[in-house]
Amino acid sequence: MINFTTMKKHKLLAFILLGSIIVSCGDNENDKKNLFSIDSSALKATYLPHETLSLQLKNEKSKAIDSIIYYLNEKRAGAVKGNSKLDFALTDTKFGYQNIKALVYFEGQDVEVTDKIEVVSDVKPKLLKFTIVNTYPHDETSYTQGLEFHRDTLFEGTGQRGASKLMKTDYKTGKAYKSVNLENQYFGEGITILNNKVYQLTWQENTGFIYNADNLAKIKSFEYFKKVEGWGFCNDGKSLYQSDGTEKIWVLDPETMKEVDYVNVYSEASKIKAVNELEWVEGKIYGNVYQKDAVAVINPKTGAVEGILDLRELKSKINMAGHDPGNDVLNGLAYNSKTKTLFVTGKKWNKMFEIKVTE
Repeated sequence: MINFTTMKKHKLLAFILLGSIIVSCGDNENDKKNLFSIDSSALKATYLPHETLSLQLKNEKSKAIDSIIYYLNEKRAGAVKGNSKLDFALTDTKFGYQNIKALVYFEGQDVEVTDKIEVVSDVKPKLLKFTIVNTYPHDETSYTQGLEFHRDTLFEGTGQRGASKLMKTDYKTGKAYKSVNLENQYFGEGITILNNKVYQLTWQENTGFIYNADNLAKIKSFEYFKKVEGWGFCNDGKSLYQSDGTEKIWVLDPETMKEVDYVNVYSEASKIKAVNELEWVEGKIYGNVYQKDAVAVINPKTGAVEGILDLRELKSKINMAGHDPGNDVLNGLAYNSKTKTLFVTGKKWNKMFEIKVTE
């Protein structure tokens, strides 16, 4: 005969013991982590790229440390015997937050402890000037998202669901002479042209399109390399550069559309988010900062903002009557390498400006 009372007691006892074991294991791990911490007295909140990071642990229980391996953003920074100090030069470290991890080996055990710092830019941006060379009409129904010259033809990509297009335009008249519509579910974003192919992003659909630049026939679509928004697009003749509304600009392989690298955009100690329309200009990325009517000149290798072009003056020269001032913002940059001039417009602006940029 089965004694259910006895079984219940055994189960209860097992539960209590197992619970004790689990709590004990958890407490033991926490206890180990509490033995050490990265010595924050030797750390600064922000570092410049030419500075050196000095890492050492606090070991308040005087445990016998065998060795420590340090990592920055999961990349090995170096190792030391015992609790010696590790000096790490930040020269090639990307801007942005650096998660520090110390893997500590002590008394036959190991444990991880963490902290973080931020690496910022040491470049003071120059304030750039401009002069207006020409003013042209622009279709004020065009919610401009991308603009680029290719073989003396101005290509324009527009946004808004149900109204997104890719066009070839006559910039002198503002009229499109070749146009293709995106399907209604897509919100068109930045464009760029490489190897006679037009690459076009969409905003939140995680999808982009590739067209033949001669006739705008769609070659294929592609999925983004990860779940990000599509904002701006440009290229350096080999690689593609994509912004996503954060401080990141991703470097992509144009054949696979996979991530090759990235930079974080910083103006001195300030992280610059919402870099929108992108344009490659003489080895630099010109990035329109969304809703700021300003352009950041970005070093594509580091992400450092090296110059700022204030284009607020142009806003006073367009007809904004009846438009939404929150959306009708600067958002079109196209560089003409022959004339060394920049063509600038905005979302639903009725004019396009050809400008000359100087220091």
